[in-house]
Amino acid sequence: MKTKFGRRRNNILAITKITNLEFGKMVQAAAAKLNQNAEFINSLNVFPVPDGDTGTNMSMSMASGAKYEREDTSENVGDLANSLAKGLLMGARGNSGVILSQIFRGFAGGCKGKKDLSAQEFVDAYANGAQTAYKAVMKPTEGTILTVVRESAQAGIDTVKTTNDIEKILEEICSAADQALQKTPDLLPVLKEVGVVDSGGQGLDYVLHAFLEALTGKVTVETKPDNAQMNEMINAKHHQSAQGKLDPADIKYGYCTQIMVRIGRGKQVTQKFDYDTFYNYLAKLGDSLLVINDDEIVKVHVHTEHPGKVLSWGQQFGDLQTVKVDNMRWQQEQIMDEDEPSVAENADADGEKEAPGTAVIAVAAGQGISELLKSLGVTHIISGGQTMNPSIQDIADAINNSGAKQALVLPDNGNIFMAADQAKDIAEIPTAVVHTKTIPQAMTALLEFNPDSTLDENHTAMEDALDTVKSGAVTTAVRDTTVNGITIKKDDYIGIVDGDIVTTDSDLATTAEAMVKKMLDEDSSVVTIYYGEDGNQDQADQLQRAIEEMDDELDVQVYEGDQPVYPYLISVE
Repeated sequence: MKTKFGRRRNNILAITKITNLEFGKMVQAAAAKLNQNAEFINSLNVFPVPDGDTGTNMSMSMASGAKYEREDTSENVGDLANSLAKGLLMGARGNSGVILSQIFRGFAGGCKGKKDLSAQEFVDAYANGAQTAYKAVMKPTEGTILTVVRESAQAGIDTVKTTNDIEKILEEICSAADQALQKTPDLLPVLKEVGVVDSGGQGLDYVLHAFLEALTGKVTVETKPDNAQMNEMINAKHHQSAQGKLDPADIKYGYCTQIMVRIGRGKQVTQKFDYDTFYNYLAKLGDSLLVINDDEIVKVHVHTEHPGKVLSWGQQFGDLQTVKVDNMRWQQEQIMDEDEPSVAENADADGEKEAPGTAVIAVAAGQGISELLKSLGVTHIISGGQTMNPSIQDIADAINNSGAKQALVLPDNGNIFMAADQAKDIAEIPTAVVHTKTIPQAMTALLEFNPDSTLDENHTAMEDALDTVKSGAVTTAVRDTTVNGITIKKDDYIGIVDGDIVTTDSDLATTAEAMVKKMLDEDSSVVTIYYGEDGNQDQADQLQRAIEEMDDELDVQVYEGDQPVYPYLISVE
């Protein structure tokens, strides 16, 4: 008996090809599953810091890919895979999101020109994704997502030799991914010490299981498109301060409209809720559409010229629990007004705005930190950092909208390196990435910037300066653990120096002082303290005095950084 999937085998439906319909369900299920499990993936962060974000990054990256795939009306899997890869690339956040995007870039390459995918074609495409991901990483590390994708791809290669049933093949791929994930602690000692598996590998494992569940109709989570945290998506995409130079007149849809509808309630209900019907009407009204629902509530975010139509449409399905409409053109005018002092610094004699020859773009969080960076030559700030990694699209937009002839990007966080490098490759102007891991490194690198030098000269000089500064950070632990032989208690403070936890204590001042002692050596001359939104001037002054008592020849400076999560960022030079 023929079916659209294949033939019946022992009364079991053998799935021998993936059509555009199945592929779409698989992608949407993966986005939903990552969203559902984002916090758990975050909790696998090796360091017990309050900003572990692998799950958030992978979820938001996949949500972007799912949106591109869903909006592609092609009936060819090859085209849909290409849209998925493009959406993942543009929305990729953090190293985990970028690696995920590379897996599906390779997958899309293997699907090119395919209307449907046979078992062999699916396996070949996934194996190509594994190879592409490895090539994208300069120094591949085993015990990570790379191990999971490689070993699960090999399982597919082995299994397809004996069966063309894609369900069976995906089962073996998932089983191999599970096994590879469980052995990541044996390959990466720090994972074993902390007692967790690799967070990125866990994210990919969820994607593969979601594929299997969607293909077999055994989906265990809601598979509504873009089922990501709405506020995170909105903040990440639509409120980056790097857009401060955008002309309000260039905003196509001017009203950011958000509603929450209680399905089936109210006096104006005329329609029974159907997701596709509800979504398709709103899609015609604007862009940046997010629709998330359960059995009782549907949440909507859309950029439109007709907020009234959005509200009226929602009322046909239920009463409006919340309504929020923002005039984005007016908001943009306010942002430009606030940015006017920095614009004036780049004005010519006639008062016209003059774009910098070299845009210097930095990622930062905290008003004080941002102002300090600008004072050292940064022309554009992308709001973000460890707690909210900007996407490739965010960075590329900042570069392309700068109006400059060339650009330097300072990620100021190791987890943003891959996104910055990808943004450099798709930028419309020559761009170089100065691989700053911390704000103190950025401050030091900026001292080497010379607006009269070439892009390559500045890049080399700024990169060379990075090793001249030690970077410390104090934050709170979010769980009990042991790292580098140091026993850490939940809610205690921890001191981190250049990526390594070096001290912990229940007292903030004690932790900060102990951390600085470990940073000082006979060549140390300058210590700079940036206190965050959870710190204050008095505490910082006390810390300054304590450090001066350690060595009265030290020059200790204090600045208000306003950074979140970290009460203190401290540099030693």
